[in-house]
Amino acid sequence: MTGGLLGGAQALAQLRVVTYNVTNYNGESARTVPFQTALMGTFQGRSARPDLFLGQEFISASALNLFVSLLNTAPGSPGDYSAAPFVNGPDTDSVCIFRTSKLVFDGSVVVAVGGADPLPPRNVMRYDLHLIGYTGNDARLSCYSSHFKAGTTQSDKDRRLAEATIIRNDAQALGHPFLIGGDFNVQDSTETSFAELTGSQSNNAGRFIDPIKTPGHWNSNSSFRFVHSQDPVPGQAGMDDRYDFILMSSNLVDGAAFDYLGNPNIAYSTTTWNDPNHSYRAWGNDGTCYNTSLTVPNNAMVGPTIAQALIDDTGNQTAHIPVLCDMRVPGKAGVPGPIDIGRFYLNQVGQKTFSVSNIANTSLWTVNGISPLLYSMSVTSGFTVPSGQFQVGPGSANNHIVTVDTSSLGVKVGTVTVTSNDPDQPVKTFVVKARVVPYLGNSGDANEID
Repeated sequence: MTGGLLGGAQALAQLRVVTYNVTNYNGESARTVPFQTALMGTFQGRSARPDLFLGQEFISASALNLFVSLLNTAPGSPGDYSAAPFVNGPDTDSVCIFRTSKLVFDGSVVVAVGGADPLPPRNVMRYDLHLIGYTGNDARLSCYSSHFKAGTTQSDKDRRLAEATIIRNDAQALGHPFLIGGDFNVQDSTETSFAELTGSQSNNAGRFIDPIKTPGHWNSNSSFRFVHSQDPVPGQAGMDDRYDFILMSSNLVDGAAFDYLGNPNIAYSTTTWNDPNHSYRAWGNDGTCYNTSLTVPNNAMVGPTIAQALIDDTGNQTAHIPVLCDMRVPGKAGVPGPIDIGRFYLNQVGQKTFSVSNIANTSLWTVNGISPLLYSMSVTSGFTVPSGQFQVGPGSANNHIVTVDTSSLGVKVGTVTVTSNDPDQPVKTFVVKARVVPYLGNSGDANEID
């Protein structure tokens, strides 16, 4: 892969999630080409190119429609972007944009209505989707988009905590994978709102995980210069805050099925933006812009053209850069149809090879974008299959042997059960059949029993 785990859109086709505070976007035409370049441009095989886009600070429904249009008309665009219905709330609004070739939109929920203190300042949105080609619960994805209260007063922190509590309580009841993307406006992982989202509690069903395992005091701390996301614009505050996040449910970072592409047990590098252990990136931040504007000449991550576009698409306001990461989709189990093992003599070894495969759609997701299928097997009496846990990669198959007990005569029929982490059909079965006949020595054919 080009650049560690972060590859170009043509090389990788896993599910890419992008969160972006687009800074008071109201459809200004001057920002169209910069947004197209920032999100769809390519440098050394790398491109942001979202499959799922969670945006903050959209002003209107027309602004959302224009943004979808600019994505669909950008050079090299797949042209299949659509949006969840716009919900107008107080202040600016969140949006969800997705590729219809990869995701199906199931609905949206206003999790919290924004308003004056002590309410959150803006609506908190949840968008429910599922992966194309899947129907199971573990292939569903609920995405929260939130723009928490800015400021450092106790009132500001209390409003962020209230918002985080509402989000965690809502996630607790989902029962399927979820994530949040947004502008958290926190400077420290110990702040109560961030701790509410990510901390261990008596019920951790709604707990969010930082996939890059990077806690700390992020503000004005050069140790975190590779994950800072605000502010890229010359003459503004400088790149010294990790305000923008993608956090995930525990079942998206457990190394199986629908999952983060990266190692959530390893902290993000403090020496390079090109961390081979993570697909997570603060897009455009190559670590050379701490406490100053985004580096444009010689930007090692995105090159000068995309870097300049990330500045220009802000409208020269105090702004943010996108944060992105990649997800692998679940494997799908393929098992054979009925198998006739054959005819065997009494006490003869009776065996036949069969295959279990991972039949997830490699044309859509690519081999890199699909998780291995994890499975075990069992069989009814009279037959044996290998025990233990197995895994098989996408587009591949494992061969196994089924053995029939030939110690007695007759037709033997059994059922092999394959139990896997396929979200649609976690249990699949197939029938095996064999015939055990007496051996008649030199007298001729065996006396076959049907």
